[in-house]
Amino acid sequence: MSSRKVVIGSPVGLHARPAKLLVELAGRLPVPVKIGRDENQLVDAASILALMALGVRGGEEVLVTAEGEGAEDAVTQVVELLARDLDSAEQAPA
Repeated sequence: MSSRKVVIGSPVGLHARPAKLLVELAGRLPVPVKIGRDENQLVDAASILALMALGVRGGEEVLVTAEGEGAEDAVTQVVELLARDLDSAEQAPA
C-alpha cells in the first residue's frame, strides 16, 4: 500500500471543479485510490458524491492511499493534482 498526505491547494477545497478533476484522474488510474482526513475516513476518489460529502476545505491536509501494482505512481499523481489550485485556469489540467 502507498499513502501520502497533501494539503489541498484549491482555496475552495474539494468542491465542484476540483472534485470533478480528481474523479476524472482517479478513473484513469490502474488502481483504486482513496482519500480522507485520516485512515478511518477514506472514500473512493472516483466518486464525486463521496468527495463532496467529505467537505474538505482549501488548506486542509488529507491522506491519499492506493493498493496494488502502480499504487505509488497513482498516489503521486493524485497528490500532485490536489496540491495545485484547481480553480485557477492556469493551474488546471486541460
